[in-house]
Amino acid sequence: MEQRTTPPPTVIDATKKYTATVHTSRGAFTITFVDPKVAPETVNNFVYLSQNHFYDGLTFHRVVPGFVVQGGDPLGNGTGGPAYKLPNETNPSKWPRGTAGMASSAAGVSGSQFFITTGDAPFLATSGVYNHFGSVTSGMDVIDSIQVGDRMTSIDITAS
Repeated sequence: MEQRTTPPPTVIDATKKYTATVHTSRGAFTITFVDPKVAPETVNNFVYLSQNHFYDGLTFHRVVPGFVVQGGDPLGNGTGGPAYKLPNETNPSKWPRGTAGMASSAAGVSGSQFFITTGDAPFLATSGVYNHFGSVTSGMDVIDSIQVGDRMTSIDITAS
């Protein structure tokens, strides 16, 4: 997966609603994705990586209390991911607590690193390019308990 130089092929149906149940060493939480038409490549990417077990065993490498919990880096240090970047799919979001977004750097939007806001973060709407792709709909208590080094064991994707 790390060798891909372009975002993955389309695996989602834009007419369906998707959720991800992220199983961690601390319990599970569920992300309900935004309408796939709002952030099609970001939602597709997360679904594809999850279905192909990319995230299984990866850690949460960044925890900033009151701000974010971040994971999805195969190197575990905030610098890794696939060889591709996602396009800017910035969309209207006030970034309230429980928002799921893709991390970003000067090189562009990450291909795999994602974060969950643990507090309201409205400044993310204007401080860079962060693709908002979902919201946590259950398990915020799990996210609040995550510490650096905790692992994702698997991610289940459902479509309806």
